[in-house]
Amino acid sequence: MTVDAALNTILRLLLPVAALVLGALAVTALLDRMTQADKAAELRALRQRDAALTALALAPGSTLACLAGGAGEAVETACENAVFASAEAAAAAVTYTAARIALLKDAAAVPDTGLAEALMPSRRALELDRFGLTAHLLAEREGCTAERCAAFALLHETGAVKANLKAHAYDTYVARYAANWGKSEPKDAPVAEAPPPAAGPAVASVPEPAESAGHMPLSSKYDFPSAASIPPVSIINAEPPLPKAAEAKETPKDSPKAAAEGDVPVPPKRPVGQAPAPAR
Repeated sequence: MTVDAALNTILRLLLPVAALVLGALAVTALLDRMTQADKAAELRALRQRDAALTALALAPGSTLACLAGGAGEAVETACENAVFASAEAAAAAVTYTAARIALLKDAAAVPDTGLAEALMPSRRALELDRFGLTAHLLAEREGCTAERCAAFALLHETGAVKANLKAHAYDTYVARYAANWGKSEPKDAPVAEAPPPAAGPAVASVPEPAESAGHMPLSSKYDFPSAASIPPVSIINAEPPLPKAAEAKETPKDSPKAAAEGDVPVPPKRPVGQAPAPAR
């Protein structure tokens, strides 16, 4: 076997191996690039969540900025009154703190120096635990106690959280302010005490129809003349004189006409065949 033939045989064997190696390298590079892209997207999402929580705390009129702590005794006293001013405000503070803890847990799965520095303010606020919210959530959702808690790995300092776990600080604040919740809200006036509505203008009463007034409708056996069959009557011209018989019938005895003419008595009739009385 010549040298050239041996070289050709080796080349034929190496070419597939080289192709496999190059393909594996390409796939590895592609997977690494995809992993880097996923990691960048995850880091970007975590940063956006942190920015959104910060924006909520910095919104005008928001009491969530009070949870950061470290603003001084006078400010923190006013913040205490604001955070526990109502049940809604206290619930909002608990929800906000829970979102901060969830953000730290998700960030711990993606170790990155830049992200850890960006989340330092959130971690510091949880460590200070000004109103016992961190300790309350770790006890309720993680089953933590002052002696044992896996979530302590998310924090650098745990002294304040442990103290609040022992003292049940959050429950103490709620018990202090819950008695005043709802007292400042105006209550609806009872219906009996509500002022009567203003009297409107008098409305003329509408006459009741014939049926409702007690009149029964006429039977269909009666036939009345229609309006077209009645001749028009003028109210300007004088009425024609009545016949004498009708006038005498219609004129009552007590009328002025009868009083003028007088009632002349009629003598009784004389019997037939009787001679008149002789004149004296």
